[in-house]
Amino acid sequence: MSSVKIECAVKEKNKIGESPVWEEKEGTLLYVDVSGQKVCRWNPATNQIHTLKTDQYVGSVVPRRSGGYIIGVGTRFAAVDWKQQTITTIAHVDEDKSNNRFNDGKVDPAGRYFAGTMALEVRPAELERHQGSLFTLNPDHSVVKHFDQVDISNGLDWSLDHKIFYYIDSLSFKVDAFDYDKKTGNISNRRAVYHLEKDEGIPDGMCIDTEGKLWVACYSGGRVLHIDPTTGKRLRTVKLPVDRTTSCCFGGQDYSELYVTTASEGMDEDSMKRQPEAGGIFKITGLGAKGIPPYSFSG
Repeated sequence: MSSVKIECAVKEKNKIGESPVWEEKEGTLLYVDVSGQKVCRWNPATNQIHTLKTDQYVGSVVPRRSGGYIIGVGTRFAAVDWKQQTITTIAHVDEDKSNNRFNDGKVDPAGRYFAGTMALEVRPAELERHQGSLFTLNPDHSVVKHFDQVDISNGLDWSLDHKIFYYIDSLSFKVDAFDYDKKTGNISNRRAVYHLEKDEGIPDGMCIDTEGKLWVACYSGGRVLHIDPTTGKRLRTVKLPVDRTTSCCFGGQDYSELYVTTASEGMDEDSMKRQPEAGGIFKITGLGAKGIPPYSFSG
């Protein structure tokens, strides 16, 4: 295996960088800054970052097959027209919970947008418990609520055979699996596939590789865990020079580069001096793993 190289590719400090998605056609990395309230696109070839401001916290962004993007912003699903720099509401959720917001989200193999909510944090990972839910925005713009009582709805992905849905509720400190029906989008039979150890941090965003193994970014852990969800074993730990790792995705020409978003919000001056790259986006090469292209929302 080639040696692993870790570099800070995007040096701009995000408050809470999240939801990285590789755009193959443009060769760009799409992501959000949650509390910075912006959707961003970084071009590695030019090192330019283009942004779109949002009016509330934005939890995730996904590509749309017909063009533009879909976001979970505040407690709304909304469409983004990047050229016009406009945001149009599609549907509302959690209307009875004014203190809630969307967090992580991702498109499933059938083109639906799965995204979950959580209460607004008092401090990082400190919030009113059990206020969130997991939702799906269907291509016809109808919304399905799968379950509630969620603390921090986070990482999600699907197995390569599209029969399993993986999901993280961060404060449970584990990665769960569900049976997944691609035809209906229904999920069932929840069970744990990995329990984090005490020093590993808080499980956050994740992605899957071409061998069906998971890569889980751990907030406060400064690491990405490589997990085999079939055996429940950790295969390896990749440590980063910052503590607040938030999510990850594979990208680059052959999807062999792992991009890891991080956060700087809530860090004091001393911590920022020790970790000057906090809030940046890291590129990890030499892992010997590759990812799969992201799915696009089909509505």
